Amino acid sequence: MADALDARLADADARLLRQYPGDRGLRQPVHTVYVPADQVHRGIAGEWGERAVRSVKEFAGDAATLAAATGLEEAAVAECLPRVLDKLRREPVEDLRIDLEDGYSGRSDAQEDADLVSATEALCADLADGVAPPYFGIRMKGMEAAGRRRGLRSLTMFLEILLERAGAVPEGLVLTLPKITSVQQVEAMVWVTEQLERRLGLADGALEFELQIETPQSVMAPDGTAAVAQMMRAGAGRVTALHYGTYDYSAACGVTAAFQSMAHPVADHAKAVMQLAAAGTGVWLSDGSTNVLPVGSAEQVHEAWGLHARLVRRSLERAYYQGWDLHPHQLPTRYLATYAFYREAFAPAAARLKAYLAAAGGAVMDEPATAQALASALVRGRHCGALDDAEVAEATGVEWAVLEGFANRRVG
Repeated sequence: MADALDARLADADARLLRQYPGDRGLRQPVHTVYVPADQVHRGIAGEWGERAVRSVKEFAGDAATLAAATGLEEAAVAECLPRVLDKLRREPVEDLRIDLEDGYSGRSDAQEDADLVSATEALCADLADGVAPPYFGIRMKGMEAAGRRRGLRSLTMFLEILLERAGAVPEGLVLTLPKITSVQQVEAMVWVTEQLERRLGLADGALEFELQIETPQSVMAPDGTAAVAQMMRAGAGRVTALHYGTYDYSAACGVTAAFQSMAHPVADHAKAVMQLAAAGTGVWLSDGSTNVLPVGSAEQVHEAWGLHARLVRRSLERAYYQGWDLHPHQLPTRYLATYAFYREAFAPAAARLKAYLAAAGGAVMDEPATAQALASALVRGRHCGALDDAEVAEATGVEWAVLEGFANRRVG
């Protein structure tokens, strides 16, 4: 009977492993920085970091002032600020997107060609110099009728230049497909990547892409089912992430400009559907952005910093470990709020995980899935720079490789 039972469920077992393989075991960036193509130049990540450091010095001379501006606890700011400043000097941008879509509009084809070539060559130079962000790519125009030919041209040019300069598809390449309104558009993107792989002599599956969820049609299908789940399946294993588009989605749902926000109920609903669709698949989630930028007077900068820090923290608490940043002055609050989150989680997570791994007793009896989530929090904190190897190893009693392997293993 047992053999018959195994045979009866063999197809279901195989389908579960195929559709829900678990975490990919890669480092997820804490943010994506979108820069219009005509503003991308050689050394841009380092320049953003320098501007971010200057903003801290100009608008918050000490931890107390920065804590008051951001709404974070002064002790947490004092502890995290040295790490944040080091991060801003060493690796200020974790994911950079050359933007040819909403952040870049109204240009002629000739101008877009010129800006794309310039931006891509600058990116290639940074790759060669070892100063490019760990993740990088472009957001071209999507599959809507008005822009699809332009989007295809830009994508093709970008890849041709990148391959010519780099000689191969560089690790960390990301392509972003925006303005999706149908499953057929995702299927078309799969077809485009297949054609480009053949044209450019790349291995099958070499080109992956993320889906920008910013239209009601990409969340709910006409029959009431979850369109985003269908789009992920239509991606044929090429979809790496789902990014929420705050303002396009809010506007499409009828939210007036004054109330469009990552924290609006329509945003929370869309992101909850995205989260359910992505759970267990290895597809990353990213929250959107705030367009309230930290510029102007000190009072204006402080107000924008406070809003940004609250939104970053809110996203992290809801298991959205990535977001968008649109200005260098948002980097300090991105990293301060993120580091404070992981530093706060560190001691209790490490203690609970140590007890679990040692099969020791304790006040909380954790299940394997919860223990894996504890390990994942430590791994994420270490990846972004909030934690370091030595303190994590000491607190958990295990080496980094063991911890990372436990965080990435399949549970359930």
